[in-house]
Amino acid sequence: MAKKARKKSSNKMIWIIGILFAILFVGAIVLSKMGVIGPKDNSVEVEMADAEIRSITQVVTSSGKVQPETEVKISPDVSGEIIELRVAEGDHVEKGDLLVRIQQQDYLAQVERSQAGVLQAKAAEAQRKADFLNAKLEMDRQEGLYKAGAIAESEVQRARTQYDVQEAAYEAAKYSVQSAEAQLKESRDRLNKTTIYAPMTGTVSKLDVEAGERVVGTSQMQGTEMMRIARLDQMEMEVDVNENDVVNVSLGDSAAIEIDAYPDRTFRGVVTEIANSARVSAAGSQEQVTNFPVKIRVLDPHNVDADVAGMRNVASSELPSEQQGPPRFRPGMSGTVDVYTNTVDGAIAVPIQAVTVRDFVQVMKEKARRAGKNDEEGASDEMAPDSTASDEDMPKEDLRKVVFVGADGKAKMVEVETGISDDTHVQITKGLEGNERVIIGPYRVVSRTLRDDQDIKEKKGGEFGGR
Repeated sequence: MAKKARKKSSNKMIWIIGILFAILFVGAIVLSKMGVIGPKDNSVEVEMADAEIRSITQVVTSSGKVQPETEVKISPDVSGEIIELRVAEGDHVEKGDLLVRIQQQDYLAQVERSQAGVLQAKAAEAQRKADFLNAKLEMDRQEGLYKAGAIAESEVQRARTQYDVQEAAYEAAKYSVQSAEAQLKESRDRLNKTTIYAPMTGTVSKLDVEAGERVVGTSQMQGTEMMRIARLDQMEMEVDVNENDVVNVSLGDSAAIEIDAYPDRTFRGVVTEIANSARVSAAGSQEQVTNFPVKIRVLDPHNVDADVAGMRNVASSELPSEQQGPPRFRPGMSGTVDVYTNTVDGAIAVPIQAVTVRDFVQVMKEKARRAGKNDEEGASDEMAPDSTASDEDMPKEDLRKVVFVGADGKAKMVEVETGISDDTHVQITKGLEGNERVIIGPYRVVSRTLRDDQDIKEKKGGEFGGR
């Protein structure tokens, strides 16, 4: 019995020891995986992408409003009551069509008064002419008597003076006639301006008055804007472009226009005008913004019948073609414009997030610390500091654009120069050849913590994750 008990106890002990060894083995594996025990993995997990050869188109994006390319504001030149209004908003008018009549009684009375003034001035002119002729005859008679010795010289002088006076009066009377005739012409012009005609063919895009209202003329002050006539078959977008972007925009640049009222369509456009003067909002404050108005003509047919739309044909390799029917644009519609300012074919391009900035002063100091500050081999590196230079001789800051390239499980910092960029990629003009693998993330690692020669491994089964 004692032997059986000892044997049973021994077997139990063996099982317990085996279980403990198994637990210790599994725990060691787990701790090793977690990096608690065993060799420590100091590599950084990163995301990578290929530097590639591609076409890059630089885009300037801005928003604005739709407006007619040609729009005329109609304001009266004379004041008065509107007695006849021939058009309604949205009506099509031809050049020379009657639009508005203003009350004419006051201006008719002015014409009649001016006509009477002309007649009075002409009558005065005739009287002065008669006096002038009479003075001339008297002077001639007095000069004849003086030559005959019948009168004194003073009498001749008196006759000549009277002649000069009547001649001046006659000249003044002639000028009075011209003045009266000018006033008559002005009165007739005012009377004619009570009838307003269409200055161009187009559509009444805005109407602000009704028959019976009184309007103010524009001769002495800002008058009443009665209506606007526009060519709605040729619309444009006016957008505000930031001062930092407007330098990249040129006349003739192609553009893609998206109108909020047509969310699923893109229309083609071209830059036709760039303002020389800026629009400044919130001037003098921290929120001050300086923009320049830029006008983009809509090239795709719009506000026309489908058969007329087929007569227009525009093309651009940068923009999609429009196959749907012509839209109906109205002044004031909101939209967004992408202006294609420059295109480079065959550019070496990397994702935008791959390019970051490093202070090379700090980079040099870090390399010096890692190399023991006096490492002779480090002096041969162009990014390493001069061993003879003191901290006072080094610049305070030296910011440069860099890209981190993945090679043999390490991050290699490469200084680069950039060109244009689009929404996703930036052109590399110097520093890369186009066949590298560049590190694009995580953002915090690329922008702050990643350093040259640091161990890396690629995320999601990449090159350094053990593909």
